[in-house]
Amino acid sequence: MRTVNLAGKQVPVIGQGTWHMGEQPGARRREVAALQQGIELGLRLIDTAEMYGEGGAEKVVGEAIAGRREQVFLVSKVYPHNASRQGAIAACERSLKRLHTETIDLYLLHWRGQYPLAETVEAFTRLREQGKIGGWGVSNFDLDDLQALAEPGCATNQVLYNPEARGIEFDLLPWQQAQGMPLMAYCPLGQGGALLQHPALRGIAERHGVTPAQVALAWALRQPGLIVIPKAVDPEHVRLNAEAAVLRLSAEDLAQLDAAYPPPRRKAYLQMV
Repeated sequence: MRTVNLAGKQVPVIGQGTWHMGEQPGARRREVAALQQGIELGLRLIDTAEMYGEGGAEKVVGEAIAGRREQVFLVSKVYPHNASRQGAIAACERSLKRLHTETIDLYLLHWRGQYPLAETVEAFTRLREQGKIGGWGVSNFDLDDLQALAEPGCATNQVLYNPEARGIEFDLLPWQQAQGMPLMAYCPLGQGGALLQHPALRGIAERHGVTPAQVALAWALRQPGLIVIPKAVDPEHVRLNAEAAVLRLSAEDLAQLDAAYPPPRRKAYLQMV
């Protein structure tokens, strides 16, 4: 699988998301098994957050990576209301306990909140010096937020990106690419399933003998320096996500998707879910 340099390590361009995992006790076994299957298929980057299931997703991840921690690039995120000088350190330590690990490879500020960015970065720097995180970054930051951050140590920015939400192509994505800062795309398959039912995606999928979800992932991965983190629990969906890494869309395919979902022509507010 293709890789991207993220926080000093080579990671696969397709990882695994965990939003909404850890919320239903009856689903835990399937969620753990899905993450482990993904690791075996090369989806070695796992993204989670203290917000997901109020720590429940981190517990699922901790169970999934037990005995295979060295195979995984682990990403978690801190709530903005916990991102003070001392609060971020305490939150990270709680996440480490839930994950049953000594180090989080990449620790992100989930979105910009009440605390000054410099204070959060100070906490992240201390965590890195203590060996509790390997690197740090942000999530849901628009271009002006990143420029206000003005920190060379920021490893990535994780934002919403899919054909239905492509406003970042106007300025944020080009800026990150020029800076050599990888972008992590969450919800690359959209929300609620409407995207995957669109005739354009379905037609392209039929032409290539793949699924609309694989088309959506390949569409995002046409961009250099981009990582997608789809969530999947069904074993077949996990397998198909991994196989999407080899799909290449043609110029005709991309033009058809541009017609269905026009690229931005002006600055738009950053979309979030």
